Amino acid sequence: MTTDKKLHRMLPRLDAPTRSHADGPCGLSILGSTGSIGTQTLEIVRLFPERFRVIALSAHTKADLLAEQAKAFRPQFVALRDETRAAGLRDALAGTGVDVLVGDEGMEAVGTAAGADTVVSAVVGFAGLRPTLAAIRAGKRIALANKETLVVAGALVNDLVTKHETAVLPVDSEHSALFQCLVGEPPESVEKITLTASGGPFRTRPAGTFGAITKAEALDHPNWDMGAKITIDSATMMNKGLEVIEARWMFDLGPEQIEVLVHPQSIIHSLVTFKDGSAKAQLGVPDMRVPIQYALSFPDRWPAPHPRIDWADLARLDFEEPDLDRFPCLRLAFDALDAGGTAPAVLNAANEAAVALFLDEKIGFTDIPRLVEAALERTGAEVPDSLDVLEAVDREARARVRELHGSLTV
Repeated sequence: MTTDKKLHRMLPRLDAPTRSHADGPCGLSILGSTGSIGTQTLEIVRLFPERFRVIALSAHTKADLLAEQAKAFRPQFVALRDETRAAGLRDALAGTGVDVLVGDEGMEAVGTAAGADTVVSAVVGFAGLRPTLAAIRAGKRIALANKETLVVAGALVNDLVTKHETAVLPVDSEHSALFQCLVGEPPESVEKITLTASGGPFRTRPAGTFGAITKAEALDHPNWDMGAKITIDSATMMNKGLEVIEARWMFDLGPEQIEVLVHPQSIIHSLVTFKDGSAKAQLGVPDMRVPIQYALSFPDRWPAPHPRIDWADLARLDFEEPDLDRFPCLRLAFDALDAGGTAPAVLNAANEAAVALFLDEKIGFTDIPRLVEAALERTGAEVPDSLDVLEAVDREARARVRELHGSLTV
């Protein structure tokens, strides 16, 4: 690690000039505006309408909601990845002056839109990688909610951020917490970081019953309101594993410096332990609007009506070690991080494919880690130094999962 006044080359320099909202509204593009993070980002825009100008929005399939957002915020254009729904979207926006783009090219246009200072990367999964890389190449500041970008392409992203002299700010609550704890601290003072996990809906469920877990049960998270894929990842604890890999690149740490603790109340979002034995933690109620707002306002903090902790009512904070036997996805993520190369990309692709099968009720809950582990056994020797290589690895891992799942029974 370096000893200058930066946390990491991916993060904004603390001693560098930053764009002031006093200079005028921030141009904002949102990749994935109809998802959980995207809709909450627009809630922040509604809270501070004088500070933002929405330039472009994108969605995968939710054309009706995208049309509503376009009418409310009047971006220059919107992009819909699902081209089959584009005609209906164009009809809905006729006469508004909002252009409609489609497909992957449309997504990239949102990421590179002229007039956008910041791009919120909130597309779920590998699909968010290409437009996020395009945004970085265009010199946009990235508010990153798409953890898969760093899981799959951390080294590539790092190099591009340096080359194009931009920055990536974390939106994930855990990484935002770490970022907030590290502001003002020399990077060489960090001993380790601790990512907290709620434990999901099955923290205390007997392992012998995991095979009977239903889709509805897995989607019932005790603390957070998230999209379906992320909610399933939380139930398997793969979400925490992906966050471990993301943190490795976001904060330039070795695997031995990253740990996970289960904290069922989800009040402490993460903490940093320093070499002198002291520790910092960031606390707050489970509300994604807080880290979203911080990513957009940094280095400032804007007054907002988000919920506060009721300290008198907060009776206790509990912590426990994660059970890697009951939640093997977390172990697999650490294994992929140790293996390096394209292993994290294989892990991510296999998990996305397996979770999709589970949501379609074609496999059981315990089949998710089984399929991921089987895919990791096929990890090749490719060097993840280009988008072409990563896309090929992604396709191969998904094909491997499809090949294997036929032998499984729900």
